[in-house]
Amino acid sequence: MSSRRSEALAFSLVTGINHAMARLVDIWDSMGIMEEQRVERMETVKKHIEGLLNDMITEEEALKHRIRTNIITFEKQLDTLCLEMSMDPYKLEEGLTVLQIEKNLRLRMEVLTKEKGDRLKELHGLQQQDKELCLELCVTPYYVPTGSMPSRTQLQELREHLKTLSEEKKSRAKVFSGLREDIRKLMEDMGHKPETSLEKESVCHGEEIFLLTHENIKALQLLLSQMKVKKESLMNTLAELKERAMCLWNRLEALEQDRTAFQESVQGTLSDQITQWQGEVDCLTVLQKAMLEDVIDKVRQELVALWDKCNQGPEQREPFNAHICDDDFTEELLALHDAELLKVKNYYDQAKPLLEVLQKWEKYWALFQDFEKKANDPNRFSNRGGALLKEAKEKVKVQKMLPKLEEELRTGVESWEKDQGSAFLVQGQRVMTYISSQWEEHKQQRGKEKSERAITSKKGEMTTLFKTPTKRAHGGMNTLTPNKIRKTPAQPIMVRSVSCSSSSTFISVPSSKPPLSQVQMQKTKSLERSNSSSRQRTPLQEYNGTEGKKPVDISYSDFTGDLFKKPNDAVFNSTAKDLF
Repeated sequence: MSSRRSEALAFSLVTGINHAMARLVDIWDSMGIMEEQRVERMETVKKHIEGLLNDMITEEEALKHRIRTNIITFEKQLDTLCLEMSMDPYKLEEGLTVLQIEKNLRLRMEVLTKEKGDRLKELHGLQQQDKELCLELCVTPYYVPTGSMPSRTQLQELREHLKTLSEEKKSRAKVFSGLREDIRKLMEDMGHKPETSLEKESVCHGEEIFLLTHENIKALQLLLSQMKVKKESLMNTLAELKERAMCLWNRLEALEQDRTAFQESVQGTLSDQITQWQGEVDCLTVLQKAMLEDVIDKVRQELVALWDKCNQGPEQREPFNAHICDDDFTEELLALHDAELLKVKNYYDQAKPLLEVLQKWEKYWALFQDFEKKANDPNRFSNRGGALLKEAKEKVKVQKMLPKLEEELRTGVESWEKDQGSAFLVQGQRVMTYISSQWEEHKQQRGKEKSERAITSKKGEMTTLFKTPTKRAHGGMNTLTPNKIRKTPAQPIMVRSVSCSSSSTFISVPSSKPPLSQVQMQKTKSLERSNSSSRQRTPLQEYNGTEGKKPVDISYSDFTGDLFKKPNDAVFNSTAKDLF
């Protein structure tokens, strides 16, 4: 369609030139211009038209050359831009004219040039932010080669880098703020005035004084820990002063209202409170000097009570007995008593868990001994209301708790002695030796009671054996039917016979069982053999191996295993009671 239009336009151009020439000829004819002049004029027209067309052709040729030059230039520039911007080379479509190629290349060049400018501008802004953040955080900036064009990947990584740095800055700022606030609060609580430059900067309210570096964070953390240690030290000092004041108040029998009034008046920071309590302790110390005898007596009472709580025996108290008996009441003597009291208090605080377990063991040990005593009391079977069942349950509980507490004591004492480097003594003995001595003493007491019961039982049998028999009643009085007569091994069986004369006759039929006296004699001899056997060797001696050896540590299970062994020829209390 376009070619036809151009052909029609060219044809109309030729037609127009022909018409113009025909018109010129007519004009020349009317003017009477000769042929030679006509030819000259026509040559002028021709030359003019040819010159115009040649000029136009020259211009178009120049345009064509310029377009081709632009194409070559654009291609080179595009290749350079794509290489700088890390992009794939631009590819033209096939079948395009020179003008279309030049236009596409020009437009692509304009797009890439704009994108290059945008990238450089964004890179400059991001690098500026990165520089500021890295300066605050003291970290290495994101590396982009100087004078190079950043790729899209590099710009994205730089954005993520800045995002990470921003989050890190917020996190560090939060940590800095928290540390400085804690330090400021601790200083206010203690009444501590900043001394070093770090302390002054940490309590300053300016937010940009500190660089948010790891080193500064560590420095603030160290300062905070130092402030905490100092506060703890002040708290301990204050607690010691309070304890000292309480002790002096108790020794001097100060009025409760005076104590309360002073405690309510104490206010301010820790340093101020320490100053006030120190002043009160100094005043009480002055008063104490005027009442040394009464004060030392009270300290002695407190020391003896604390010795008892720690289960310290005479050997452990012996080194200080000379001071206890000293009647020369001086400040030096009071200082010695205070030092010993503090020493025993520290020991009690360290050994308190073990002492509590030992106290619990002694409680169950007392219950165990009480149950052992009740077991020999026959009257306990006459109790009603479930008391016997309750007693049995409690006894089972005691039997379970004793070995458990002994094992807990053994492991606890081993750990304590390893940590403290000294022996844990109870009444001057090792714990397990003390417990073994308690078991041994209980076994000896049990054997003694058993022997006493055997002797008492033997005396009762002998008294029954030589007792004068009583007279029987006459046959006509209180006669019993055969089935009502009690059959005993010591009495003959009474058989009643009836005759025609209505007289009653009693016949003595001997029993097949031996007399009671013989049975009693046999049982008594058996009991004596059992007692003599038990006197020869006790269960704990069996456990230790040799009678003369020092008792070794035993547990409840070891003791009960030996205690409740039943010899083959032994006679138990319940059996003996049934026989008698």
